[in-house]
Amino acid sequence: MDRILLTGTGLFTPTDGITNAELVASLTRANERWNAEHRDAIERGELEPRDLPSEKFIEKASGIGHRYVMDKRGVLDPERLRPHLPLRGEDELGVQAEIAVAAAKEALGQAGRTGADVDCVVVGCSNLQRAYPAVAIEVQQAIGASGFAYDMNVACSSATFAIQNAVDALRAGHARRALVLNPEITSGHNNFALREYHFIFGDACTAVLLETDAAAGTGEAWEVLGTRLATVFSNNIRNDAGFLNRCEDGERDPFELVFRQNGRQVFKEVCPMVAAHIRDHLEDEGLAVSDVKRFWLHQANLGMNKLIAKTLLGREPEDLESPTILDEYANTSSAGSVIAFHKHRGGLVAGDRGVLCSFGAGYSVGSILLRKLRD
Repeated sequence: MDRILLTGTGLFTPTDGITNAELVASLTRANERWNAEHRDAIERGELEPRDLPSEKFIEKASGIGHRYVMDKRGVLDPERLRPHLPLRGEDELGVQAEIAVAAAKEALGQAGRTGADVDCVVVGCSNLQRAYPAVAIEVQQAIGASGFAYDMNVACSSATFAIQNAVDALRAGHARRALVLNPEITSGHNNFALREYHFIFGDACTAVLLETDAAAGTGEAWEVLGTRLATVFSNNIRNDAGFLNRCEDGERDPFELVFRQNGRQVFKEVCPMVAAHIRDHLEDEGLAVSDVKRFWLHQANLGMNKLIAKTLLGREPEDLESPTILDEYANTSSAGSVIAFHKHRGGLVAGDRGVLCSFGAGYSVGSILLRKLRD
């Protein structure tokens, strides 16, 4: 069977960045105003006052220090607390397609390819801007790709789930080159009004090019040794925004239509699930944890990543063993593990192995075992 190779990655980073200090200042103003406007209801015990944010809380809870967003002005406006994304006409490239094309061009450039060389495009992300037509088909047209394209959503695990789908298509002979894209505009579904959520997410888009060995060139390449996916239903991470909302009888709390989670329970349940998943995947491929040089993990929370790596290694991980990018990018949902790989795959030599792993709502977890073939 022809080997499947990862031959290029790309990253789109927005130009707007927000520090923790800026985010805290904005939410402080917003929550002080909200508490004042609802003082009577709060005093009657009908409402809880909104807690004021702090930089110390953010750093302790997450390890996040900064994030990039598509629009800083709207996010930091205490009366808006969400980005400004101008309405585009149907004849204009959509915003998710636009950032996906930017990331795709870098991935294709690394591999010495053009869009015309691609015959499969998969867009996987936690939130899609519309039901149809697929963003992936829009990207397919924009880059001049052939074959087929489709969208998919498994929340923060969308990247690894999409990579397995692409690998399966290549192995089955349905395509020769597949482009996996993760256009995450998480600022559009984040809740910037509550201190337990306002700091979590950032925007970015990643791209991964996969090719059959026969179709690949002679540049940098990583062999896909194996893929594995798993899901277990949980309501602990949820977002109820959808096309059926307008058909529902009764009123929803507006906060149900954006991201929300039971963070403590997620930490408690997901960390052991991910560690066991990776260990079992390695064992089934005849590998031990000690055979892995690097773990590119989903970037949701520094404490989660440290615990997962420590559980696997039996000791505290060194910085390069489990690279961190969430201090700069925050949680970029499905894009996070790919950003870690994109920025921190240097220093490995031919034959070295690594694990790309994403996890999140569902619960869902996906792992991709990689072996470096050449620079």
